[in-house]
Amino acid sequence: MEPEEFDSDVLRQFVLAFKKGKLKPIVKSQPVPKNNKGPVKVVVGKTFDTIVMDPKNDVLIEFYAPWCGHCKKLEPVYNELGKKYKNEKNLIIAKMDATANDVTNDHYKVEGFPTIYFAPKDKKNNPIKFEGGDRDLEHLSNFIEEHATKLSRTKEEL
Repeated sequence: MEPEEFDSDVLRQFVLAFKKGKLKPIVKSQPVPKNNKGPVKVVVGKTFDTIVMDPKNDVLIEFYAPWCGHCKKLEPVYNELGKKYKNEKNLIIAKMDATANDVTNDHYKVEGFPTIYFAPKDKKNNPIKFEGGDRDLEHLSNFIEEHATKLSRTKEEL
């Protein structure tokens, strides 16, 4: 509740709207990016559900903090990963500043930075956390290949 003026009538209206289920939660979010065409999609609080939870796509999502040294070290590798998979129609490589945006799904717990999850298109509420491997192109690629629901065959495989 963020009223400009607060009195008993405002509170009463708020409680009635809450009981009727007419309130929308306040989601901390950076502005929605105007241009989000790069190899790594930028996710904000307001677009988490439409991008990460989209049942048509697998999504690899990195939750980062701009001040985090590990995140800064990962950024060029993660951009390279985005470029590697940019032509995959059903796979999105994405990132979200978790210090400036709310994660609107409780299945995506962020307890440190960076935190990386793979959200298969058919199991959005059961994401797979990237753990135990080096955060390099090879290990992240292997993680994607292991969990992706559908990838095109590359020329190297033919």
